Amino acid sequence: MSGIIGVFSKDNQKVSNYIYYGLYALQHRGQASTGISINNNGFIDYEKNLGLVGDVFTSDVINRLIGNIAIGQVRYASYSEKKSKVNAEPLVVGYKNGALSICMDGALANYKELREMLEENGHLFQTDLAVEVIASLIAKYHKDSLIDAIKKALNEVKGSFSLIIMTKDSLISVRDSHGIRPLSIGKIGDDFIFSSETCAIECIGGEFIRDCDPGEIVIVDNKGLRSEMLLSEKKALCIFELVYLARPDSYIDNRYVYSSRFNAGEILYAECPTKADIVIGAPDSGTVAAIGYSKKSKIPYTEGIIKNRYIGRTFIEPTQDIREEGVRIKLNPLTSNIKDKDLILVDDSIVRGTTIKRTVEMLRNAGAKSVHVRIASPPVKYSCFLGVDTPNEENLIANYLTIEEIRKAINADSLYFISLRGLVEAAGGNNGFCTGCFTGEYPIERSKGE
Repeated sequence: MSGIIGVFSKDNQKVSNYIYYGLYALQHRGQASTGISINNNGFIDYEKNLGLVGDVFTSDVINRLIGNIAIGQVRYASYSEKKSKVNAEPLVVGYKNGALSICMDGALANYKELREMLEENGHLFQTDLAVEVIASLIAKYHKDSLIDAIKKALNEVKGSFSLIIMTKDSLISVRDSHGIRPLSIGKIGDDFIFSSETCAIECIGGEFIRDCDPGEIVIVDNKGLRSEMLLSEKKALCIFELVYLARPDSYIDNRYVYSSRFNAGEILYAECPTKADIVIGAPDSGTVAAIGYSKKSKIPYTEGIIKNRYIGRTFIEPTQDIREEGVRIKLNPLTSNIKDKDLILVDDSIVRGTTIKRTVEMLRNAGAKSVHVRIASPPVKYSCFLGVDTPNEENLIANYLTIEEIRKAINADSLYFISLRGLVEAAGGNNGFCTGCFTGEYPIERSKGE
């Protein structure tokens, strides 16, 4: 997964400042690398590297990046690609009318097939990025109209994607035909913003206008904003955005992320009422559901775990050893609140089981009488090939253990996962979601070899 943002201005030559602060707001979506590219009178300058936004972009770098159109990305490196500066985005490529820069959130189901086809036709790839396949297809089909080339290129692509493309005089966003990955449109004054999440728009003082529709191409240039449709199919927003990926203060496809998580906590209690002294959340992604659980159950909510704010998200670390080290140093029990208490621990999900096992152990060592674990999503049983990095089902604890076996493995007194029906109800009560990680049924067919 990644976080992407783009800004178009007619006359503001320092839109890199907007991108910089917007990327800070999206840092939770990727911590492996980050980059900004900017249009300066037709010349594209850029800076990208491994690391966090605050590490890569010094004041000297931001002051160097002059121009009125810019895009940026924070990126999470998946198992399948080398963690290298080369694989940082945005990607800058040449095409018929000069250069364009492109960044992407998502994954292509037919990436290997398309790459092999392009290589057989003589294309030399410089990165492991799926977005380079898209850029190569755009260059292949470009004759007179860039928009026509984008449409032809994306007609060959299967997968989940939100794209932001920068040319010498325009900014273009595209959302896949199912709307699996989010993408929002905003304004700050007369300047337009595209962003993975509304929190980045609000962070830079902008105003949210609307979401990009599934299959929509939105173009911004000196003439204003216009859109064309690529292809619209049954909507299937990744429900994991609402469970874990997105920031709680974001608004995605007419749904407040905070409300969805709060509702899930209430439904968790309604589905499995349990007596306890206190409710605590696994910070930070389980906190909102814990508050909802507390309200519904009337069991007091209190802080039971203190998080080191300078440690990243252990789920999105690419190796098991790094994840385990991250868990050890990022969470500490608040012993005075949990000692001799029967407690409900609410978390957003159990993926590999690394964090929850150590959290339960930590709470017991701090003196908790009992630990009842409640999870605000169903068991994650299937690998996602559409942007959430669960590459091998053997890594997913719910794929090879029953719920009772998971309870024993994490040493909880009881364990309950919200039902899929309950989660969908919490998220708005309709079926416009991709729930493949829970059911194995995806809106896009998995390609051979995936």
